[in-house]
Amino acid sequence: MSSIPKDRSHNGNLKNPEVPDKTRALNTESVAEVGKKAIERPRALNIERQRSCDERSMSELSMATKADNCSRPGDHLDHLNSPLPKSGLNTPRSVTLDPHPITSEAWDALRRSLVYFRGQPVGTIAALDNSDEKLNYDQVFVRDFVPSALTFLMNGEPDIVKNFILKTLRLQSWEKKIDRFQLAEGVMPASFKVFHDPIRNHETLIADFGESAIGRVAPVDSGFWWIILLRAYTKSTGDSSLAERPECQKGMRLILSLCLSEGFDTFPTLLCADGCCMIDRRMGVYGYPIEIQALFFMALRCALQLLKQDAEGKEFMERIVKRLHALTYHMRNYFWLDLKQLNDVYRFKTEEYSHTAVNKFNVIPDSLPDWIFDFMPHGGGYFVGNVSPARMDFRWFCLGNCIAILSCMATPEQSTAIMDLIESRWEELVGDMPVKVCYPALETHEWRLITGCDPKNTRWSYHNGGSWPVLLWLLAAASIKTGRPQLARRALQLAENKLSKDSWPEYYDGTLGRYVGKQARKFQTWSIAGYLAARMMMDDPSHIGLVALEEDKTLKPLLKRSNSWTF
Repeated sequence: MSSIPKDRSHNGNLKNPEVPDKTRALNTESVAEVGKKAIERPRALNIERQRSCDERSMSELSMATKADNCSRPGDHLDHLNSPLPKSGLNTPRSVTLDPHPITSEAWDALRRSLVYFRGQPVGTIAALDNSDEKLNYDQVFVRDFVPSALTFLMNGEPDIVKNFILKTLRLQSWEKKIDRFQLAEGVMPASFKVFHDPIRNHETLIADFGESAIGRVAPVDSGFWWIILLRAYTKSTGDSSLAERPECQKGMRLILSLCLSEGFDTFPTLLCADGCCMIDRRMGVYGYPIEIQALFFMALRCALQLLKQDAEGKEFMERIVKRLHALTYHMRNYFWLDLKQLNDVYRFKTEEYSHTAVNKFNVIPDSLPDWIFDFMPHGGGYFVGNVSPARMDFRWFCLGNCIAILSCMATPEQSTAIMDLIESRWEELVGDMPVKVCYPALETHEWRLITGCDPKNTRWSYHNGGSWPVLLWLLAAASIKTGRPQLARRALQLAENKLSKDSWPEYYDGTLGRYVGKQARKFQTWSIAGYLAARMMMDDPSHIGLVALEEDKTLKPLLKRSNSWTF
């Protein structure tokens, strides 16, 4: 096994969790069923059980904002699981995975990555690798901490997550200026670090809202991940008091105010710049990237469960319900691509005017890339990377499609089609190391034009078609939710063959993900946590309830393109 760096600042010394010696036998079908029940089963509490927010229709929620029938976030949280002292205690386990020796190594590395502020753990450092210039890899990133947080929650250690939620909330309230321009009040930090003043023997937090980031782009996804994580904490612990705090309610409202504000846009999607999400460099995702739209959708649904039904909360719930209806229709119809839709685009007429237009965005059929015709299987489909006037980005993006499944932005049929695509295009999307962040890579003139000749984003590297182990947890959760745990098991086995030997790199290069990334950091924390989270979800499928929502029955079913693109 690879050795772990010994001397790091702000490191924890907590002992490793014990690895279970035996697993209870469950076949593939029962694993999927347990995963399904994880989203549905009620918490065993000695209180009157109420229907979940996910079960209640949006129309009911809209009506509820006009009546004082529920005053606490905990009253409308979807079926919560009983808090567990250890991950998987007294819960079904899958026989499909045997205990693996790298699990204990991963836990040890995750413990070493803990960052402390005034004696309390508040997050995990981005990477433990000290062989290169640190840049900002010595900081706690909001998006990076999510798989770490889920791992700690599944292991019965919620205090770390609670501390993180409160500390980032405190940073949100800070004045945020880049040069002489002030950012909106609701913007969440991309990252923060702990600064120790040896003279005063005092610790302070230093946040980065984009003013120090490469490219100077503020993170749009941080606020959405924060809301999603707040729901995961509440669901895991059954403790609604954190979400009920006035500062948490205000924090959610500030985030929602940013993305629900009215403007000139004619679409319910969220307009974003390049570099605003996990793909944090120029990669041609400007406009309406699928990752942000899926996270936006999921954060809105989580906020419905967490907002108190006071005067301010009800107003936001009404706005959320309206936006969700419009966003659901838009994403399921205009962003969805399968063989039928691809053929429709192939035959599009252009320069159509009036509300009767079929090609509403004036997408030029000649813009269809050659690779898409062989890539699209007969039975699969996916949400494309971007849709905006005269442009459709046909690239496949992993995070956006997996979140679409977990949030139920995708219909059950679409979720199945996404998994069919992954299975049928396994070599292209998974290869030797899960999972491609996007497919295919930009090359030659297209790479020069779109990335600005970015030397880090050369073809099949980093965010330009690189393979990222952190995405394992998303693939595992989506696989369990759709009844396909065998895909997650297959991906985990691939990762276990290489991750430890390669010292837990940030990403892999190559068309199959065979090579450690040319600039990849070693002992990347979210690679470690992504593996552990995926492993724990497979060991105990009920854990996906932390990140999976139920389908809302009131959302309109998917219409055929010939109908959905006309009135």
